[in-house]
Amino acid sequence: MKTYIDIALIITSLALITSVILQNKGVGLGGFTGGDSGGVFSARRGIEKTLFWVTIVLSGLFFILTMTSVLVKA
Repeated sequence: MKTYIDIALIITSLALITSVILQNKGVGLGGFTGGDSGGVFSARRGIEKTLFWVTIVLSGLFFILTMTSVLVKA
């Protein structure tokens, strides 16, 4: 059981990292140079909104899997 939780935790963490990186406004996967993306707020629409909710769900799943992993160890 512990092995399955660890594998699910690794997959969830990789998906969470990817979703957070993709959310960076105005910057693609290669834009880590620190360029200013502007300070103007805009509403999330379409894929941005979906990616936002996917990130929230993945973070909740990551939290649950982490707590489960700790409880299984004890």
